[in-house]
Parts: sequence; structure tokens; C-alpha cells
Amino acid sequence: MAKGHVVVGVVRWPGGANMSSPPGTLGGVFRMPVGGGAWEHVTRGLPEECHVPCVSVDPHDPDRVFVGTQEGPYVSTDAGASWRRLDFPRRDLQVWAIAVHPNNPRKLYVGTSPLGVFISEDDGASWREAPTARLPDAAEMGAFVNRVMRFAFNPTNPEEIFAAMEVRGVMRSNDGGATWADCSADLIGWAEREARLKSAILTKHEAEGMLDAHAIAISPAAPTSPFVAVRMGLFRSDDHGAHWQDLRMRDQSPITYGRDIRPCPHDPATLYATLSKAASGATGSMWRSRDGGAAWQRIDPELTPNGTMMGIAPSARAAEVVYGATRRGEVYGTLDGGRHWHAAPLPEGCKAVMTLAVC
Repeated sequence: MAKGHVVVGVVRWPGGANMSSPPGTLGGVFRMPVGGGAWEHVTRGLPEECHVPCVSVDPHDPDRVFVGTQEGPYVSTDAGASWRRLDFPRRDLQVWAIAVHPNNPRKLYVGTSPLGVFISEDDGASWREAPTARLPDAAEMGAFVNRVMRFAFNPTNPEEIFAAMEVRGVMRSNDGGATWADCSADLIGWAEREARLKSAILTKHEAEGMLDAHAIAISPAAPTSPFVAVRMGLFRSDDHGAHWQDLRMRDQSPITYGRDIRPCPHDPATLYATLSKAASGATGSMWRSRDGGAAWQRIDPELTPNGTMMGIAPSARAAEVVYGATRRGEVYGTLDGGRHWHAAPLPEGCKAVMTLAVC
């Protein structure tokens, strides 16, 4: 039996700008042993009302897991069984992204809503903010507040960091996160050039869908080329974010809403991604590339997910273990690299799953 746990982050917010908590819903951290078993609603050390939009595993120690909440970042050193809040100075910011520096386990990065990047070099005891990460909105957002969703490091030069932002595109730091520059001009350009990439739901900005970035990843097989998952599909840059290439997932899939993309920790050429119909759609799918993103294959053929596939998580411990979760609480796992899958639905009240990880 494979070792480890599946850790899922759930919020009670219905979505978009709606931050209400409908009755009968559940939020927080849910944990299950890899391979199956009962879900545990973990509450030890977490806020009484808990919304968890991000879960991150320390690449140096799979038992060390971080979650972001509506009042700051928390850490677990026992694979999610118990938690403590980091000494983060702001309780008025939602934490949507947490990353650990690939060469320094004491250096932490936190991304927030409203947009912000905070850095700690002493394991979370003290923090400094990177003011240039507070990019101005590209359009009048109304009630929706943009947020940092994911960080990705250049494996050969971790001073180069990219961040995906919802709904603000991509930004890049070349000095370890101290300063940031906008990398979204060409994403906007795609919408200006091609009508099929225009999408405006929250705003009147027709490039909104291209700026609706949910995840970013860099494969060790192409350490200078970030991949980004946006509302309109999957895109790649080979010039540090100055220009982006369309991976044309619409040629392979009728549903192209990109929500997650992650590198495999065991094979530098392998990437995983999710494609769905919409933010709260009726179906989703999981995909894998074994050649650095050139070709993709769907890996969930025996499943029919009944909701947006919000996250996909390869295990840090075992190359054949991968889990995915839908917004509505369906969780699917494989222990043999996608040949067979098992379902492990979350408790009924989990209506807004945001993310998951395998530690």
C-alpha cells in the first residue's frame, strides 16, 4: 500500500465575489490515507470557521504541509493531523498561495488576496512584503478581488519566480521575490488577436479570460519555460513571460477551462493538468504529458467527473500515485499511474473544493 495522505482544502464561499457561507456547507481541511479510508475533518489548531483555498507540500519534507486560510497561513509537521498558525502579520488578507524555496526550506512565500507577496527567511517567524507585487487591476473588477494563486520557481535559477494571479495574469521576479514585473501583455494580446479567446464575465474587459490565471508550473525538463492554466486553456512561454504560446488543448478536448497544472516530482518531462467546462461546470477531466507539454493524453477514461476538476496532485512519495478533486467534492485517485482509479467522495457538505495535495 502506498504511503502518505491526501489533503483537501475546502471553502464555504459559493464562488466569484460571493464570500457568504451557506448553511449546511463545510470548509477547512479534510485528510484521508492514500489508497482509501474515511475522510477526517481536521480542526486541531485551525480557526473555528475555516476556509482553505490552498494546500502546499514542502518539497524538502512531505510531512510538512501548509494551508492558506481567510486569516493567514498555517503549517503542519505531521502530514496534516494538526496545525499551527505562522506568525504572519496580517489577519485581514486571504492566503491563496504558499511555496517553499526549492533550495532553502526556511524561506517561505505567501500570496494573498488582495494581491500581495510576502516572504519569510526564518521559517515564518518574520515577514517582509514585496510592494511591486501589488499590481493595479487591468480592469474595473467590481466586487471581485484579485489574488495570487500559485508560485513556480525556475529549477536551475530559483531566483527567477513566476506567479499566477486570478484575474490578473502572470508576474515574474528575477531577484528571489523582492521585486515583480507584469508578464500579462501578450496574454491580453492573444484576446485582442483572436475572437475565440475573448471572455468577459466579471468585467467588460474582453481579455478577462486570458488574465484569469489559476496555476503556473515549470518542468525541470524546460526550466526556463513556465506553463500557465487560464480560463481559455493552457499556455507556455519560452522567453521568460514576454510571449506566450497556445498549447491548443481545444484540438484535443471539447472543454478547455484550465484550472490546474503541475510538474511530476519524479519525472522532469511529465506534467499533469485539469480541463473543465467552466468555473462551476458540470464536468471535468485530468490530463498528462510525458514530453514536457508537447503532447497530452487524458488519464481518467473510466470516470465521468460531475463538476469542475479543481486540482490534480501527484504524490511526492510515489510516482504512480495521483489524485484529483472536483469543486463539488468528488475525489479520484490512482495508485498505478492512471490504469485504474478509485472514487473517494468528500462529506456531503463540501460544496466548494479549491485544491488538494498528496503528502
